[in-house]
Amino acid sequence: MNKELIEALDLLEKEKDISKDTLLEAIENSLLTACKNHFGKADNVKVTINRETGDFKVIAEKAVVEEVTDDVTEISLVNAKLKDPRYDLGDIVNVEIKSKEFGRIATQNAKNVILQKIREEERKSLYNQYFEKERDIVTGIVQRYVGKNVSINLGKVDAMLMENEQVKGEIFEPTERIKLYVLEVKDTTKGPKILVSRTHPELVKRLFEAEVTEVKDGTVEIKSISREAGSRTKIAVWSNEPNVDPVGACVGVNGIRVNAIVEELRGEKIDIISWSENPAILIENALSPAKVITVLADDEEKTAKVIVPDYQLSLAIGKEGQNARLAARLTGFKIDIKSESQARELEEFAELFEYENEEGFYDNESYEEESYEDGAYRKEALENGESMDAGNEEEDIDAKTEYYGLDEA
Repeated sequence: MNKELIEALDLLEKEKDISKDTLLEAIENSLLTACKNHFGKADNVKVTINRETGDFKVIAEKAVVEEVTDDVTEISLVNAKLKDPRYDLGDIVNVEIKSKEFGRIATQNAKNVILQKIREEERKSLYNQYFEKERDIVTGIVQRYVGKNVSINLGKVDAMLMENEQVKGEIFEPTERIKLYVLEVKDTTKGPKILVSRTHPELVKRLFEAEVTEVKDGTVEIKSISREAGSRTKIAVWSNEPNVDPVGACVGVNGIRVNAIVEELRGEKIDIISWSENPAILIENALSPAKVITVLADDEEKTAKVIVPDYQLSLAIGKEGQNARLAARLTGFKIDIKSESQARELEEFAELFEYENEEGFYDNESYEEESYEDGAYRKEALENGESMDAGNEEEDIDAKTEYYGLDEA
């Protein structure tokens, strides 16, 4: 029987990740509980279990007295000398208690103590296991819809994908495998409660860490992410190794790396740009794919004024302001975008056009002297031979040239 006990404990330790020592302690406590239920008290009782063989002993320490008034804590001198003639009054005698003597109720209570401890340890083990995955991604299997929420099986426990953490338009089928970002793991009496997300920007970051070796080992660092789940994500990347192109590493050969992530996100567009410490360059990159003429960035106020060619204005702002909104989140700047024609009509931009030469280009050499005046970072992004007077090929965009700042994002 004792051998079977140890085998059973070994099996529990392996399957449920519950320490065998913890279970043996639970058995010791259950025997103490049985003693207390059987005798009414167990203050003088000790339980010892051999961790290798499973043999156990329940010992009651009893004081030697002339006349016994409490059978649980005292033993007569006569009975003590029967055990060992050397015992005398006041000595402590260890008397073994046979667990078979316990009543049915005491035995049932002891069993309940063991089962309760197993449940507690199993719950604790599961909580610790999934708590380590908090703020990380996991793969789950879709089980069913619970109202508008989705129940996801993560292996040993179920997680709940709430409606507000789902990407609009995504429909899941039972048994489908999906990637999820673990938002929070709570310890409850019914086991760990796990909340997951498909909309969190960190999901994209973790997917890049899993797909791109250079990101995982720290060679390429993801500096910032802005995301509108299901539609578009912008990420700014930086290389800690001069010989490694951060954008190229994330895109992969023929786009294989980024395409794998796009597929997991079910077609969500991903713009990967280079990070720069210069806010003007960063903002220009963030507005990609639109081309930028000039950026005036105030690092203290966290605001920026951007001039783009007339035909690029709609592209820079994006559909319903999305491109500008994501760029604002990515850079941390409140961005005001103006077309070249609009900028020419405003006095605040007049000095910029003073340096325009006869052919319609900025004279970069004369302009360079004022590039960093008044704490503003300015960036000229004229392409080779590109005219300042490019034609406007887009529709009316009057109402779209306002700030697309962080508050509105």
